[in-house]
Amino acid sequence: MLNHQALVTLLFQALADPTRRQFVERLSIGPASVSELAQPTGLTLPAVMQHLQILEASGLVRSEKSGRVRMCQLQLQALAPAEEWIGARRANWQHHFDRLDAYLAETQPDDEKGSQE
Repeated sequence: MLNHQALVTLLFQALADPTRRQFVERLSIGPASVSELAQPTGLTLPAVMQHLQILEASGLVRSEKSGRVRMCQLQLQALAPAEEWIGARRANWQHHFDRLDAYLAETQPDDEKGSQE
């Protein structure tokens, strides 16, 4: 099992490519075959499969072969580590902005405080 940091890295690497983001967007509507994913991109099937392997390695996509058709499905829960990482960064910056706001309020001259209220 990958540690949390390695998983976040895989997720961001998988989502860094516009073609893979296009696949994720399409799969957010519902499952699709590899051919359906390939059609709007103009990529060859082997190129599409390489992109899907990266998405599968990150846990974002799961695929199953049914007869001659490989169906892909988005695994939304796989985004949780990236969401947590982004949320932690957001909370940290929000804390800094709150402190800056408090500092500015304390250091603002009294005559300016009254004019802004």
